[in-house]
Amino acid sequence: MADQKKLVEEITSMREDFAQWYTDVVKKAELVEYTSVKGCMVIRPYGYAIWEHMQRILDGMFKATGHENVCMPLFIPESLLQKEKDHVKGFAPEVAWVTHGGSEELEERLCVRPTSETLFCEHYAHIIQSHRDLPKLYNQWVNIVRWEKTTRPFLRSREFLWQEGHTIHATATEAIEETERMLDVYARFCEEALAIPVIKGKKTESDKFAGAEATYAIEALMHDGKALQAGTSHYFGDGFARAFDIQYTSRENKLEYPHQTSWGVTTRLIGAVIMTHGDDNGLVLPPAVAPVQVAVVPIASHKPGVLEAARALTERLNGFCRAKMDDSDNSPGWKFAQYEMKGVPLRLELGPKDIEQNQCVLVRRDTREKLFVPLDQLEETIPAQLKALHDGLFQRALDNRGRHTYRCASIGEIKRAREEKGDGFVYAMWCGEEACEDSVKEATGVGSRCMPFDQEKTSDVCVCCGKPAEHMVCWAVAY
Repeated sequence: MADQKKLVEEITSMREDFAQWYTDVVKKAELVEYTSVKGCMVIRPYGYAIWEHMQRILDGMFKATGHENVCMPLFIPESLLQKEKDHVKGFAPEVAWVTHGGSEELEERLCVRPTSETLFCEHYAHIIQSHRDLPKLYNQWVNIVRWEKTTRPFLRSREFLWQEGHTIHATATEAIEETERMLDVYARFCEEALAIPVIKGKKTESDKFAGAEATYAIEALMHDGKALQAGTSHYFGDGFARAFDIQYTSRENKLEYPHQTSWGVTTRLIGAVIMTHGDDNGLVLPPAVAPVQVAVVPIASHKPGVLEAARALTERLNGFCRAKMDDSDNSPGWKFAQYEMKGVPLRLELGPKDIEQNQCVLVRRDTREKLFVPLDQLEETIPAQLKALHDGLFQRALDNRGRHTYRCASIGEIKRAREEKGDGFVYAMWCGEEACEDSVKEATGVGSRCMPFDQEKTSDVCVCCGKPAEHMVCWAVAY
């Protein structure tokens, strides 16, 4: 995306202060508002509409793979949470507790849901007896509370929205296949709907989900060179089943423990969209999740027939895209800046001369390219331009990732890459020892994000200790 004239002066330049730029965008674009509860946010209508489109697309992908939606309680009894020790240990610092009901102290503390593995396990224990009851492929769309110390809208908040899939299978093979299948769903969603390229990989032992045997993740690179974990998928083995005494009678009439998975993405994906595609004028939204795909701006709307023609055109556009006409008394220049800032993919201008010539002006948000389009060709032109915009955003993000991906063979090379080129993905070899993983982060500031499925051999030895390497790791500074 070429450097462009800045239309919205209230937004700090991302080169000047990326963190402040992000805060300015989420506020100015009316995505969120702060509340009296620190770390919690009001997701305003425009921000929630983006989430609704994400939810709609993902929900369709889940159902196409055989999953059903359920809804578990918000509260978890402390005794239930304690049944899986590794799990509760991993979440203990972030748990919010309810101790009173009205004026009376509860006999047992209730945890406000930080995740729902234990609730699903309790349910499975009640409904699963036979191999005929398996698999169960469930998902829920709910809110979550985790008492984060440092918060930022969408990226890390004390309450957030997410989906959490929970499945249970007869065999380890089936459960592992499910874990990998859902990671692929997330990757396709990010790339095909959000125009965000991602790296798929496995987390190291020290970084896996509490209670999991293996955690897989998709990692995205933001415009400032920092990584963002965009989704995770976990294989639990039969550990939870044993802790909750979930057994089923197999086809061979033997009692067996089933194997489980969970997987989730959250409203932090909105933050990912902002930081991957946004510019100094505000949001740049991928068409698939944009609440408004085409903003119709009447020009010289006081002249006879202009508003009527614009209304009729908007109604026609809504037959094949999401269009909105702005008939307010604000100036066209103000409207142009407003829809730039809100990231609307296409702006359509229609004035008296356009009506006479049976045409309109289309302006792309990403390039500001202007097209003069005959009105009878809009059904073909607008979908084509929306696709071109998506493809352009994806390629731009891919190019940014390419410029900020470094292959390093030593601690010194990692340091030099960061000093000379800035933050980014660092591909470097690792021996598999947690001590070396910790040392790399301490010495360079980059932590392990995942061991990519697409492994390369950047050297023969560990980037830290010089012993024979076992894995190539993607390292980065992360949100």
